[in-house]
Amino acid sequence: MKTRPEVDFSSPLCQPYEVRQGEHGVLLMHGFAGSAAHMRPLAEGLVQQGFGVRTINLPGHATTMDDMRRCSWQDWLNAAKEAFREMKEQYRFVSVTGLSMGGCLTLMIAEQSDPTAIAPISAPMGVLNRWFPLARFAAPFLPEISWQARKDDALTPDYDLGYTGFPTKSAVDLRRIIHEARNNLCAVTCPVLCVQSSGDQVITPDSADVILQGVRSKTKGVLRLESVPHVCTISREGARIAQALGTFFRKAEDSERT
Repeated sequence: MKTRPEVDFSSPLCQPYEVRQGEHGVLLMHGFAGSAAHMRPLAEGLVQQGFGVRTINLPGHATTMDDMRRCSWQDWLNAAKEAFREMKEQYRFVSVTGLSMGGCLTLMIAEQSDPTAIAPISAPMGVLNRWFPLARFAAPFLPEISWQARKDDALTPDYDLGYTGFPTKSAVDLRRIIHEARNNLCAVTCPVLCVQSSGDQVITPDSADVILQGVRSKTKGVLRLESVPHVCTISREGARIAQALGTFFRKAEDSERT
């Protein structure tokens, strides 16, 4: 196995971030091979609007890829559900948002529970990489996929902290999460705001449309971004995303109050 580059997750931005305030809390979840740093600017933007927030690092993330290899999709889902349960004990209203795989976990929480509102961001209903479906066949022969670390000029570098690769078996778990989230969309009835960029080169372009067509929510919409990458929460559109989510969550809160 070739030597993989190490990632330094010692930055405080990579650590879970929590601010308790108000009656409405928001759970924020990063994506596959990412870290809590990807959700930090959005969390801070919501705090400025009066929301309580909590970001988490999913099991096997922001440590080592060996840790990730030992985790399964059930571990990620259980961590998300446990964080949501804890926030339900702390707040009258709890909304959920997540990036990429975190967006799929957001949908799965709404499929199984009762958040005030949800906002899946760059949530894949399909993946553009044509080799993705073959991960389960490749895993025994290619245990790990890695790449040279490089910074995307469209992303804020201080927050662009995630693995420079992933265990191949973890891609199989990601595929399972996408499958589970997509197959149970009809169970979602809470307000839904999807966020997706035309510049996303990771997920299928119709992902947001598939979600909105599949859910049974009466209140649903989409924030369409232009030309920013998949990890749009740390792009130049970050402030716009935070404002849109804050407004949407407040409207859902007001509706739940009446």
